[in-house]
Amino acid sequence: MQVTETLNEGLKRSYEITVTADELDEKVNEKLAEAQPEIEMKGFRKGKVPMALLKKQFGERLLGEAVQESVDKAMSDHFEETGDRPAMQPEVKMKGEDWKAGDDVQVELTYEALPEVPEVDLSSISLERMVVKADDAAVDEALKNLAENTQDFEDREEGAEAQDGDQVVIDFTGKLDGEPFEGGAAEDYPLTLGSGSFIPGFEEQLKGVKAGDETEVRVTFPEDYGAAHLAGKEVVFDVTVKAVKAPKPAEIDDELAKKYGAEDLDALKGQIRERLEAEYNGAARQVAKRRLLDKLDEMVDFPLPPGLVEAEAKQIAHQLWHEENPEVQGHDHPEIEPTEEHVKLAERRVKLGLLLAELGQRAEVEVTDSEMTQAVMQQARQYPGQERQFFEFVQQNPQMQQQLRAPIFEDKVVDYVFELAEVTETEVSKDELEKAVEALEDE
Repeated sequence: MQVTETLNEGLKRSYEITVTADELDEKVNEKLAEAQPEIEMKGFRKGKVPMALLKKQFGERLLGEAVQESVDKAMSDHFEETGDRPAMQPEVKMKGEDWKAGDDVQVELTYEALPEVPEVDLSSISLERMVVKADDAAVDEALKNLAENTQDFEDREEGAEAQDGDQVVIDFTGKLDGEPFEGGAAEDYPLTLGSGSFIPGFEEQLKGVKAGDETEVRVTFPEDYGAAHLAGKEVVFDVTVKAVKAPKPAEIDDELAKKYGAEDLDALKGQIRERLEAEYNGAARQVAKRRLLDKLDEMVDFPLPPGLVEAEAKQIAHQLWHEENPEVQGHDHPEIEPTEEHVKLAERRVKLGLLLAELGQRAEVEVTDSEMTQAVMQQARQYPGQERQFFEFVQQNPQMQQQLRAPIFEDKVVDYVFELAEVTETEVSKDELEKAVEALEDE
């Protein structure tokens, strides 16, 4: 077997691998000799089938296996010898369209090697990390929102008309072609106007009704309605309004606290303060992370694999195009060419991705099984009722596993760098933190 370098330009590599016909023949004979003791054939005892007959019967199929195994081994030995790590899947092409058994096999191996990432003195990095304390005003605002979300309803004065946001207590009977239909009736049903919980058009027709009113509501069921006999059909509801109630925020007291699982109001305030500060810390970490990545981007420079940059730029351009054209769900659209801005962003992402991967490898950072399980469970919540199928999909899909593992690995490497860097905590206001977060989104 012979490996000859044909290209070494920057990170681009190309090699010609030659496997001689004699080497392939020897490998086929080895495979046949290994299998011979277990082979049975008519007219011969088990293990006594002549090699010549075995070769005639199975040689062609085993020759294909021998070629694949020989090329795979040559590639494996090459990467082990050179220390090269391909940036993407290597391209392997067999040379000679008229190849036949008995000929040497020539294969062209082409790839881009990952660059050498220089050492970085992480202790020389200085960062400021924002710290925001949840003040009483923020806690009170959160309590007010909780009270509004836990609102009750109280009867409006007699003769008052129902407004958007009011609750109307109604009896109703739905009729299709003059006949009541199954599931179309209820008594003492509390309906909040504007909630969108009923068929489109139903709630709007109840605005302005008063307690004691009897009215008809005409609506058309959507074409995609679940009950086929009602889909697209116009129906009439006979509605009796029994009460009109105005929304009333819950009182901010111990009873409200108990509704949210707290012992009393002070305990609920403590929980809210902790939750707010956890949110602030998460936002502050994102700001600090961006500043860290900016510093690393400035500190380090090394050649980037052109193929990786090109693929990343195309992905960025494609993603941004879909964000600007949300009505296009699939990929049936013209080819999207990356701009200079897309390429610049791709270069930053590829550089930082390779740098963080190298830092993580040197520090032996690993994503644990429990961290992966937690990530899968969190993702599975987006598919209620299909969690099991999602778990099975992830188990059978290495690419999906990598998509879930990558952000966990990156965050662990970032935490590792934070530990070695000089990080100064600075207490700031909530507004200052919000401005810093908005600045990230504008970049």
